[in-house]
Amino acid sequence: MSGDPPATFDACLIALPTATLALSVALTWLAIRYARQRRLLDLPGRRRSHSEPTPRGGGIAIVVAMLAGGLALSFRWTIEIELLLLVPPILGVAAVGWLDDHGGLSSLKRLAMHCAAAAWAFGGPLLVVVVTGERVSADIGLALVAALVVTLAIVWSINLHNFMDGINGLLTLQAIFVFCALEGLLIWHAPTSPHRGPPVLLVCAAACAGFLPFNFPRARIFMGDVGSGVLGFAIAVAVLWQIATPRIAAASGLVLCSAFVTDATCTLLSRMLQGRRWYSAHREHLYQWLVRCGHSHARVVAFYMGWNLLIVLPVIGWMNRSPPSQAPAAGALPSFGIGAAAGVYALAVVTWWFGKRWCLAAVRERGRHAAA
Repeated sequence: MSGDPPATFDACLIALPTATLALSVALTWLAIRYARQRRLLDLPGRRRSHSEPTPRGGGIAIVVAMLAGGLALSFRWTIEIELLLLVPPILGVAAVGWLDDHGGLSSLKRLAMHCAAAAWAFGGPLLVVVVTGERVSADIGLALVAALVVTLAIVWSINLHNFMDGINGLLTLQAIFVFCALEGLLIWHAPTSPHRGPPVLLVCAAACAGFLPFNFPRARIFMGDVGSGVLGFAIAVAVLWQIATPRIAAASGLVLCSAFVTDATCTLLSRMLQGRRWYSAHREHLYQWLVRCGHSHARVVAFYMGWNLLIVLPVIGWMNRSPPSQAPAAGALPSFGIGAAAGVYALAVVTWWFGKRWCLAAVRERGRHAAA
């Protein structure tokens, strides 16, 4: 309630994420028992990076904890209707992931649900505008282009985060990093944003944190498609929220996701240019090559988190260096940070290219030593 003292707000700000984390821990423990009883196991193989049978589908704990935390937020803060409209697409993405974890689902059916969820994430708020009778002046052609771009971006985010969920802890820690960084930007630079009040992204990070001890450094359970798909969707929507927030550099979210976007996109383009079956399972991502070179999962995760802490965070700080109390001047263009983002991605692509070359040379060298 708006009349509550600041101390009450602070208590809830801590209590709700803590409760979400505890729920995620309990649900992950139950998911391990369920997966073992149903024999939902990922077996070692040539295209996998683990060496022993491991339960999968633990991401259901993240999904349920996120939704439960969001519901709890609705009792403490006034949640924007646009946030509540995200529940159906989250459930849809989780459902196809859950079915896929239980025995496989055709890629066409998964893609259809991903497209529907992405379209709803963009179209839902527009539907609210129509139903409430609000008048908007917009170019229909521009709106259609924006809808297509947003839909494709969300679908790609869902799938690229699925591709990057191949070693212990990598996706979970990346999601925690992105959610916390975006929440920090919203709190510090956009105190009047509609997404500022309820700590939605903090709750999402807490749901991931509850799962993390079961997946890193040793994996007692894997996230599965049910978790990676929903996290990819949630991260994409969070970045879109941030882009729509005037006082934050528009490209901030893109920079936060640079490690994953670069690895997944460059790997996909590389396979397509080589005429390979880019849509089939493989172990060609940089993080997978690093594991094949002999690095532990923990060390590879440290490489990616090192990029986030040493490159991404300083650039984000520089992009958003204006004091939060300083409002944009009348008629001034908002800060986009496109140049900084382009520089980060250029460095990421160069790092990816040299990393792949180094890994290929290291694997060939190990093969020669083994043959000798």
